[in-house]
Amino acid sequence: MVPIATVKIKRWVTLAVLLAGCCAPVGCSRDTSRLSAAVEQRFATEGVLRRTDNIVFRFTHGQGTRGAGWEDRVGSIVVTGQTVYIHKNDKVGLEITPRTRRFCDVERRAGRIRIRAGAGRSAEVWSFEPPEDAEGWAKDIRAVIRTTRGAANR
Repeated sequence: MVPIATVKIKRWVTLAVLLAGCCAPVGCSRDTSRLSAAVEQRFATEGVLRRTDNIVFRFTHGQGTRGAGWEDRVGSIVVTGQTVYIHKNDKVGLEITPRTRRFCDVERRAGRIRIRAGAGRSAEVWSFEPPEDAEGWAKDIRAVIRTTRGAANR
């Protein structure tokens, strides 16, 4: 005779496997590069300097506060002459343009790029390791940040 607890566990395991199998085709898609035609057109007009897709970003928020935290997120980044755009498909994580008024900064540590946006409790940091030329990435992102309204108010 099989104990009742074992039967219940087997049912839950079977249910979990079934649900994982049903959701796998939807949930495992790691392509984060899809953008709307309008955004792609805008980037083509601005001239894409750098782009990389499906990389891991470390998103940090609330540094120095009780609610501080971080998480790794898979996303894509596009850098043009006027825009830094971190996104996951059509969902925007960070967009820096000449109209941006919040404080922004970029720094490079070895092969890692850190983009800071905001100040104080509202600050967030997006960091990533570009596939090549970290210094070039930092230089191009810094050029975009220099054109922002936030840079003019410093």
